[in-house]
Amino acid sequence: MQTVRTVAAIAVFSIFLIPFPSQTLAQQSPAEQPSVHQPLPAQQPNVTDAELRSFAKVYVQIDKIRATYEPQVKGATSPEEAKKIETEAVLKMHQAIAEEGISEDKYKRIVDIAHADEGVRKKLLGFIDEEKQKS
Repeated sequence: MQTVRTVAAIAVFSIFLIPFPSQTLAQQSPAEQPSVHQPLPAQQPNVTDAELRSFAKVYVQIDKIRATYEPQVKGATSPEEAKKIETEAVLKMHQAIAEEGISEDKYKRIVDIAHADEGVRKKLLGFIDEEKQKS
């Protein structure tokens, strides 16, 4: 059951974050942006620059993990092999999140805030770009 929950959580991250190209999201108008899981403005907690920087580090690490494991999953010779590779990738993604000291709930909440708040999104995209340049 935990594995299913883990895979589901990473699938959510992949769906909402990995296709989150810096230029595309920054250029979309609010009406064009995804409306999935956007909290109401009154529900949005403040997010600090330190939290956004932690998120950016994790985001870049997860993107690298995805880029490494995605071709392996596609090249798997059986569903069992693909499942094993996916499980390994999910574990590495969870490790990246845990090592940065950010909870998965906080990670997801930052995604929601970034989708709902253009100022936060632009700041976050800047931090992501900085992290990409460091790596």
